[in-house]
Amino acid sequence: MESAITLDGLVVDRGGRRVLDGVSCAVPRGSVTGLLGPSGSGKTTLMRAVVGVQTVSSGTVTVLGRPAGTPALRQRVGYLTQAPSVYADLTVRENVRYFAAVHGRDRVDADRATAEVGLAEAAGQLVGSLSGGQRSRVSLACVLVGRPELVVLDEPTVGQDPVLRADLWARFHEMAATGTTLLVSSHVMDEAARCDRLLLIRQGRLLADDTPDGVRAAAGVPDLDEAFLRLIRATEAGHAGREES
Repeated sequence: MESAITLDGLVVDRGGRRVLDGVSCAVPRGSVTGLLGPSGSGKTTLMRAVVGVQTVSSGTVTVLGRPAGTPALRQRVGYLTQAPSVYADLTVRENVRYFAAVHGRDRVDADRATAEVGLAEAAGQLVGSLSGGQRSRVSLACVLVGRPELVVLDEPTVGQDPVLRADLWARFHEMAATGTTLLVSSHVMDEAARCDRLLLIRQGRLLADDTPDGVRAAAGVPDLDEAFLRLIRATEAGHAGREES
């Protein structure tokens, strides 16, 4: 399957510390790929490298056939950061319609994107009056309204209730079914089973690049939480063995 993202030996150093250590993987087009790992594992740094806003020490990042950060990718890649990136003094509707205009979309597209993230009833409210979870959804609508080919989402379901989380994941898979590629980060392991493919990262190293079933099979357990723990322990044991030798 053709790849939307290809990382080859990606190394990122920041503040005298190695944040990503030789990460190599590929994200298939038209898939929902989960980037899983504990806080501080390097997930956000990897995503920043994919969207071309992170200084890279070595290695390459190719996105939709071009080097990450290439100007031609700006309209093709959408990026949702952890912090809401919207205007607090505008309404939900005004925010989404503004970003729609930036991407050459119309008001119908904006209102559709607003409804898709469950904010149709709050469209007339000022963003500054919304809860943190609602603000995140406004940011998500502003990303999705441009209909990018690749969507990079940094923990998009944090602060959302279980029903809305399920609705958002269903929407992500609908997008993938039409050819959009999604890279979704999370530190909540129960979201791993919702992904087509998983990238498990810890301390800047890639521990697994497989389907959920493949991760379970490799670890020899049916539970993904336990599978991740076993992979982490096996990797740590391997590092300790090499250091002793």
